[in-house]
Amino acid sequence: MPIFILILLVAAIIYVLKGIIIVQQQEAVIVQRFGQYDKTLTPGLHWIIPFIESPRPMLKIDKQKTMDGRTYSILNYSPRIDLRETVYDFPRQNVITKDNVTISINALLYFQIIDAKKAIYSIENLPEAIEKLTQTNLRNLVGQLALDETLVSRDIINDKLREILDKATDKWGVKVNRVELQDIVPPASIQQAMEKEKKAEQDRRATILEAEGIKKSAILTAEGEKLAAINKAEGEKQAEILRAEGIAQARIIEANAEKEAIERIISALADKGKPDQYLIAMKYLETLTNITSGENNKVVYMPYEATGILSSVDGIKQMFDKK
Repeated sequence: MPIFILILLVAAIIYVLKGIIIVQQQEAVIVQRFGQYDKTLTPGLHWIIPFIESPRPMLKIDKQKTMDGRTYSILNYSPRIDLRETVYDFPRQNVITKDNVTISINALLYFQIIDAKKAIYSIENLPEAIEKLTQTNLRNLVGQLALDETLVSRDIINDKLREILDKATDKWGVKVNRVELQDIVPPASIQQAMEKEKKAEQDRRATILEAEGIKKSAILTAEGEKLAAINKAEGEKQAEILRAEGIAQARIIEANAEKEAIERIISALADKGKPDQYLIAMKYLETLTNITSGENNKVVYMPYEATGILSSVDGIKQMFDKK
């Protein structure tokens, strides 16, 4: 009898423990009763009736790494539905562009289950359904673009693909947050052609920059020579102006001095004779001095008019003799 009670006690404990379910934060558990949906368990401590109620498992993707560092995915059934954002790395696939170039693309998909019930009952294999949906829509989008457009339109492809997937997966209780294209790899021949084109473009830009540099250098040199010539001409002009002003001032000073000397002579000779004859005689003598001055100058005749001038000089002498 005690053994029977012990067995019942152990069975009761196992029964109770089997019915206890602890749901973690950001997880959900779908509970079925006799194969039909009964309730969704939220985070916390719950108890279900064993053998009558049971969790409905769901397929999930598990990532595992091999010894050589490669990663591969494994599908497993789990009674707990992860409500956190999940990252799914799609395998690389070949896609044909609008201009019939086959390129290799792999993508990352960030999605989140927001309705556990729909994720269980609306689709049989949610990970595979999302993968196939992403691949087919990616082929359609890339097929509408040429190779050059595809290489520079990652953001546009990401936005359009996310919008299409989010709308299509809404009935599965899934929210697609974003899609990222990791690598777009064209064929080797196309890569070589693109590298040659890039190098040619770089050489062209280098040639243009060098020509522009030479052009600017020539322009700056010409402008510098022009400014130097202008400054030199301006300097010579100012020098000539200053030289002319100096000569003019010297002549004015000389003329004023000569004027003052003549006025003094006229004043001194006013009562003694004819000052004009004196001045004419003096100027004539100065002229004769200038004529005879010099190393090779020789006077071989006397101008006829000199007799009249000399008579004036004799008159000056007589005028001073009267004094």
